[in-house]
Amino acid sequence: MNSPDASTAESHLRQQARQCIDTQQWEAAQATLESLATLVPEDAGVLVELANVVFRRGRLRESAALLLHVARRLPRDAQLIMTVAQRLVAVGETLAARGCLDLLAQAPEPPPELLVAQAHLRFSLGEIAPAKTLLERALAAGVDSPGELHLHAMLLQFSGDIERACTVLEECLRRWPNFGDAAMVLVNLRKQTPHANRLDAVQEQLRQLPVQDRDPGARFVRAEFEYAQFKILDDLERQQEAWDCLARCNAIMHELNPYNAEGEAAVTEALIRMPALGDATAATSSPAFEGPTPIFIVGMPRSGTTLLDRMLSSHSQVASAGEIIDFWRQLHWMADVPPAKAQGQLKVIQRSADIDYAELGARYLRQTQWRAHGRACYIDKLPANIQMVAFIRKALPHAPILHMVRDPIDTCFSNFKAMFGNVSPYSYDLQALAHYYRQYARLSRHWHDHLPGAMLDVSYSTLVRDPQHTLRQVLEHCGLALEASCLRPELNASPVATPSSAQVRESIHTRGVGQWRHYAKQLEPLRRAIAEDDSATAWSSPAR
Repeated sequence: MNSPDASTAESHLRQQARQCIDTQQWEAAQATLESLATLVPEDAGVLVELANVVFRRGRLRESAALLLHVARRLPRDAQLIMTVAQRLVAVGETLAARGCLDLLAQAPEPPPELLVAQAHLRFSLGEIAPAKTLLERALAAGVDSPGELHLHAMLLQFSGDIERACTVLEECLRRWPNFGDAAMVLVNLRKQTPHANRLDAVQEQLRQLPVQDRDPGARFVRAEFEYAQFKILDDLERQQEAWDCLARCNAIMHELNPYNAEGEAAVTEALIRMPALGDATAATSSPAFEGPTPIFIVGMPRSGTTLLDRMLSSHSQVASAGEIIDFWRQLHWMADVPPAKAQGQLKVIQRSADIDYAELGARYLRQTQWRAHGRACYIDKLPANIQMVAFIRKALPHAPILHMVRDPIDTCFSNFKAMFGNVSPYSYDLQALAHYYRQYARLSRHWHDHLPGAMLDVSYSTLVRDPQHTLRQVLEHCGLALEASCLRPELNASPVATPSSAQVRESIHTRGVGQWRHYAKQLEPLRRAIAEDDSATAWSSPAR
């Protein structure tokens, strides 16, 4: 039992630590928590708080070490274990986080809110089936909120149960008519037709939303319903009306999520000017790795990466890991730089010459190979990994990198009409979109020029027009033989966590080729802006 003096000191330190954290005095908070941890070394909550403060001070590795220490000696405190799991994911310790989740799964009668938290974290790890099971247990236990029902619908959608997803979303809108998340997903799940559409309901809801409300949350909801109206009118081929709705939606989203052109250009420039990582690396001289091989799919978002993923993962020796950010997390861990958008990326690039790339590759494999589920290969499909090509090639020289290439205007228009929510700010303004695309094209050209053979270009138009020939080339590049199932991705029953999950469960088609021409007049400023950069237009060419 602590002495009265020790208890007083402990209480004082806890109060002082809280004051420092509340006022964001991180250095003082760290010193105070370290003193408190010395006084109460068995208090896991103090160590978790210390890990969080250390992370905020830019010391990712130290934060991860503290969390791993706690994970090895977890108390019987479900909420604390959940917090540790969430933070372990943030610092790139996925295996330890899954260990925490496995421990929580043993709880005999967990409260519904704990089931919901586990479902969200499993979902963030790409574990769709476990997330769905956990959330359905929570719903059966009485959880009843629009957010959780929306997540349930998404999990049903990603699992291929479109009918049940629609039923859940329709119930959401019946009970919460202004729930924009549900309206937006629902119109995307089915093609709207003249005889079956939600246009009247969406327009009625828009009439009820205050037009001049400046609250960001209210503005976001209006954007969602404008998007839903666009999707319906686009399906009905009422293009001018549809464009007006999309323009209003994206104007709001651009206002809420301004694009950082200066930061994006700075990252591209830094990657291009980054000293060559060289061939004589620790990674290439290290012992051959064991276990499944990652296959990276990179490119612009909405360039056909999901279709290629579904075709490849229909192969008997290939699993899809989905859109995971594990390579970024491990790279940040190696550079000891917490993620911080452009600033964090620039700091990682500055430290690139000092990174142990053999260890980077080993860490990535250790944290991800479970995703192969017994198959020889697993797909890491993250378009943004186009920025990681040099790092991937250095750390994992054995891993194929497939670069999906699509017509620039088709790609950009597909982004412009995607409504990604409060992410991807480049996608809500035509000039921002052109700028972002030019950075992508410039970087892609640089990789080809300075790392020849580092990635294989795969043309979207060629893939959908001549899938057998194109996919055979892709599989040969990956060391695999073509299987007939790869040409029938609509039969692939595995979950797919992407907004286009309903579309990619269809058979291969060419409807996405030239889709932008329905809005050629409105997209003329985009076409001119992209044409300012000659390298940008090169990416509509066939596979290299």
